[in-house]
Amino acid sequence: MSVLNRLSAATRRRPTRQGARKRLTDSFERLRTSALPIVQCALAAGLAWWVAKDLVGHQQPFFAPIAAVVSLGLGLGARLRRSVELVCGVTVGIGVGDLLVSLIGSGPWQIALVVTIAMSTAVALNSGPIFAMQAGNSAVLVATLLPPGGTGGPDRMVDALVGGLTGIAVVAMIPTHPVRRARRNAAEILATASEVLRKVETGLVENNPKPIEDALKQARATQPAIDSMRTHLKGGREISRISPLYWNSRKRLAVLTAAADPIDHAMRNIRVLARRSLTLVRDDEILDPRLVQRFAEVADAVDVLREMVLAEPGEQPDQAEAARVLRSIAKKMDPELIAGAGVSATVVFAQMRSLIVDLLQIAGLKRITAIATLPSTVEHPAYDPDE
Repeated sequence: MSVLNRLSAATRRRPTRQGARKRLTDSFERLRTSALPIVQCALAAGLAWWVAKDLVGHQQPFFAPIAAVVSLGLGLGARLRRSVELVCGVTVGIGVGDLLVSLIGSGPWQIALVVTIAMSTAVALNSGPIFAMQAGNSAVLVATLLPPGGTGGPDRMVDALVGGLTGIAVVAMIPTHPVRRARRNAAEILATASEVLRKVETGLVENNPKPIEDALKQARATQPAIDSMRTHLKGGREISRISPLYWNSRKRLAVLTAAADPIDHAMRNIRVLARRSLTLVRDDEILDPRLVQRFAEVADAVDVLREMVLAEPGEQPDQAEAARVLRSIAKKMDPELIAGAGVSATVVFAQMRSLIVDLLQIAGLKRITAIATLPSTVEHPAYDPDE
């Protein structure tokens, strides 16, 4: 390799100031997002140790803070289930381990057998990964450290229960907002959807595939945000049940939960829409300018949906306002827009109609009602269109 090539390669490997700044920003954002769960885990660990040692009377209740941290974790979803799985896993592991070690003793093959039976029992009883893992861990502990028939096994079961219950109590006392994080995810996805639609429109107007290619990459990158939204919704449902501070948030949470599937489906339709639009441009197929205009109109409507998701109760726009905007676009999706058109134009038209149905469901309409807002494409439609 020449000196020039080596210098060029070294330059590419050297982190740029912009790259370092981005990594620092990403790290700060991760820390900001995880700050409250970290505080909850730390507080639960300390409280669990205090309860198990000073109130219950265990001398070395090391598993109580471990159980509290494991049951909470940094993820905000399914914490109640994690706590139950942990306690049950410990119970199964200690029970199986104590019984078998009393019969067959302790050693390499005994440990392997005890772990196999304990984890197999846990998997047969429950599919949760924490359940099986804690059963295996507890079986190892019994087979190596705790004397059979002693109090170590039952004490550890009590410590697991203390840790799990303490974790739940901390979540109830210092809860995350059950709606805010999921709402932020939904708004982020909708903002991306609007931007993608505008880029596709630009590519169609300019007959240029580059903006559409960029839009397609952007649309495909939304799946982590969708997964995060679902996780936060699951965690929000738990918080709204166990924390009296947020019992009044259940209605808002139910509305956002109902919108989760339509948001997911809308992004899937947008990806297909972008792919087919890219094919259309590459094939130099003509698209009715009125249909091209629908992209900008739907993007504007998605912006209204985003504002609706972020709005507090009583603020505008609400679901009724978002539905009104979308209905006005739906009525323009007449089959005459693709009269004599090619395959790609027809697919774009169909995908746009499907997308509008998804968006109307985000605005609170039932699917049948949303379909009925569109002009009919057949003589005898399954659902009569609104007049």
